[in-house]
Amino acid sequence: MRLPELIPIRYGRMLVSPFTFYRGAAAVMAADLASTPNSGIVVQACGDAHISNFGGFAAPDRRLIFGPNDYDETLPGPWEWDVKRMAASVEIAGRDVGIRADRRAQLVTACVREYREAMHGFAQVSHLDVWYERINASELVGRFGGRLGPKGRIEFAKPFAQAREKTSLRAVRKLTERVDGAPRFRSVPPLLVRFADLRDPADPRDESDYVRDLLDQYVASLDDDKRYLFGTYEFVDLARKVVGVGSVGTRAWVLLFVGRQGQDSLVLQMKEAQASVLEPYLGASEFEHHGERVVRGQRMDQAVADVFLGWQRSQGLDGKEHDFYIRQLWDWKASMDLSTIRFWGLHAYCRACGWSLARAHARSGDRCAIAAYLGAGPKFDEAIARFSAAYADQNDLDYQRLAEGVSAGEVPAEFGV
Repeated sequence: MRLPELIPIRYGRMLVSPFTFYRGAAAVMAADLASTPNSGIVVQACGDAHISNFGGFAAPDRRLIFGPNDYDETLPGPWEWDVKRMAASVEIAGRDVGIRADRRAQLVTACVREYREAMHGFAQVSHLDVWYERINASELVGRFGGRLGPKGRIEFAKPFAQAREKTSLRAVRKLTERVDGAPRFRSVPPLLVRFADLRDPADPRDESDYVRDLLDQYVASLDDDKRYLFGTYEFVDLARKVVGVGSVGTRAWVLLFVGRQGQDSLVLQMKEAQASVLEPYLGASEFEHHGERVVRGQRMDQAVADVFLGWQRSQGLDGKEHDFYIRQLWDWKASMDLSTIRFWGLHAYCRACGWSLARAHARSGDRCAIAAYLGAGPKFDEAIARFSAAYADQNDLDYQRLAEGVSAGEVPAEFGV
């Protein structure tokens, strides 16, 4: 159940373009894919593998890693569903920036070919080698950007170079203010609202009681060394933060901590985890706790994970229990601006997405069987390109139907938020 007051923001963001609609319509595509044939080979599916859900993130050894970075919908399922979601997003993103049809087909086939060839490569090595494999963001241009000119290389590498500035310290500067000498979150409704402004005055719990309930189970989900590290920080403030497109309307909190005499800041994000959009078609998760489902799936697929990644369940302001997963808000998170990217930049980026999705699937599924199914020739690439063009047409129709619903007053939408 989404927060009713935030749903108009969600629809307003989805209506920015057919691509933003697609980003928020994972449930729609899951329903569409459920009736399509598949090979029967199961992987730990990302569940929402569109190309905006790939990017850079920090490894514990402080290297910037590239790969899928959104696992809200993760569930064991057909590997083809992730590939089709990724490939269709390439076609739709290409339309969004005005790339002509034949060149969009080149982008999709290049992306899928990278997936296919990478899977063949992973099928030739040991499972331990697959498990260790990862790609650093610093390697992206050299590995996938061969057709980029000097200026294009700089533009492509820029967001990953800037990612090192996205830390808890920057989050503190951007999201907090000092009141009576102490830091606290700013109140910028509806996008950032302090807990103190949301809490019902009649609620017998004070903020410290609420936060204690939030964190008790989370701490238990951490390994002993991470639990010790987390224990060196002291809680300061809590606020609700609206994030993303598809996530708008679910509960998302940011938590501010300080350590070492108030000079060492840490900002965590706590996102609500609801049932995966894949579950109506693939069955319920083996994990009764959806926060644990997200964390376990992410740890299975990603080469590395945030040291503070964990889960918890607690009673919300509505008096009902909700599942959450927790991670650092910004820890070198890098994303490409796909609204301005040029053809060869998108070509390099999509190939990187294809490779990293294959690596994720090779960790959790039968990589040899997938490679054999894909074959050595381009038939699979071309078939997925045709599917992507057809699905992009359907996405345009769905986008238009939502726009008509908003214009007719059937669906509430708030724009520019």
